[in-house]
Order: sequence, then structure tokens, then C-alpha cells
Amino acid sequence: MNQPKVALVTGASRGIGLSISRMLVGVGYKVYGISRNPENCNYKNELFHLIACDLSNAKQLDQLLDRIPEKKEISLLIHNAGIAYFSPVEELSSEKIREMINLHITAPMLLTSQLTRFLKQNQGRIVFIGSVAGKEISPWGNVYASLKAGIHHYARELFAELRKFGVKVHLIIPDITKTDFYNNLNFEPDEDPKSYLLPDQIAEVIEELVVGDRSWMIPEIQISPELFKLKRKKQN
Repeated sequence: MNQPKVALVTGASRGIGLSISRMLVGVGYKVYGISRNPENCNYKNELFHLIACDLSNAKQLDQLLDRIPEKKEISLLIHNAGIAYFSPVEELSSEKIREMINLHITAPMLLTSQLTRFLKQNQGRIVFIGSVAGKEISPWGNVYASLKAGIHHYARELFAELRKFGVKVHLIIPDITKTDFYNNLNFEPDEDPKSYLLPDQIAEVIEELVVGDRSWMIPEIQISPELFKLKRKKQN
């Protein structure tokens, strides 16, 4: 019996990360999912293993791979974890800025660095979940949008560097997606279902990339809903 391929997914207990994890289990992967609040996840499967880790905490991040017994077998690394705080730049606390930097830049760069030798051995792939905010001017999204732009460029650099070693790198750039990402923000997707994406739709795109063996690859995909409509939350 063939052993399942091994994937590592960050931000795996909800939203896009959970949809990706469920899809990967469905196509036969063993998934190690990273979450700071794994107790909030109701999905159970013998191929899905949630690990409690706050990726914005340097000590926990440094110890993470020691908690994954099959780290040398990882052939798919999906960077999905993140958080956003939108506000005028002078109102962003240093704690919130550091948290966003750690989640969007430091954690994916360190994990990629630590796992690349195994990904080369396993002819694996890396998927970055970016954001359309990293391509456009985003009022009050100063730090978040800048960090997303940075990780977009990092993904493109890795694509150029690692392709000769058989490692495939993909950058997925979703537009407005209906998740609890907007809990901390003063706006959210409109009620019109044509104005937002669903997490399962992001997972479907990734499934097309990771299933099968092709001689070509798609390094970058932007996914958008049919309409662009946001609404401001009512002030309490």
C-alpha cells in the first residue's frame, strides 16, 4: 500500500486553510495543519493532524518542525496563515505591526528555508496564499498590503530559484473571500453571493495545481468574484 504524501498547511483550522486541508485529505494527502487555536476546529480525519502553534511567537516557530515526525517526507508546503489590522498608520500599535510581520513574512520565510532541502528531495511544491491587497493601493491597509506585496515577490523569487531543482512554486492571489478575516475590520463582503469568493473555491484551484503530474506549471493565479462590492459594518 502506498504511503500518502505529506503536506504542511498553516492557518489550517478555519477559512481558506481548512478548506485546503479538507481537499488535500480528500485526494489522499496526510495533512499537518498549524493553528494557534486548534480547539476551534470541528473537522476530524485520521489523515488530518492539527498542531497548536502561534507562528507569530519566535520560540514556538523555532520548535515547530521538531513536532512533526514526518517532516522529511513533506512534499507540499502551503503558506496560508495571516491576520490583518486596517487603520491609519499612526494608530497601529507596535504589537499589531510585529504580529503581522511575523505571520506574513517571518514565519513563511523561516519555514520555507527549513523545509526546502526536503522539498527538493521529494520534488515537492510550495503554495503561497497572497491577497489582491498586495497588488493595489489599499486605504488603511498600509502594513498588511505592503507585507502581502513583499511575500508575493518572495514567491516569485523562489519560483525562479527552485524550478531547476524540481520544486514547483505557486502564488495564489484571491480577491474578497467570505471568511472571518473581516472580524477585525470595519468592512466586509456584500451579501450578494456574486461579490465574494468561498474558501472551497480557493481549494478547488489549488487541487487543479497539486493533482496530477504535468511537464508545465502555473506560477501565479489571481481569483476574483464576478462583482466588486463591499459594505461598511454598522457602528455600535
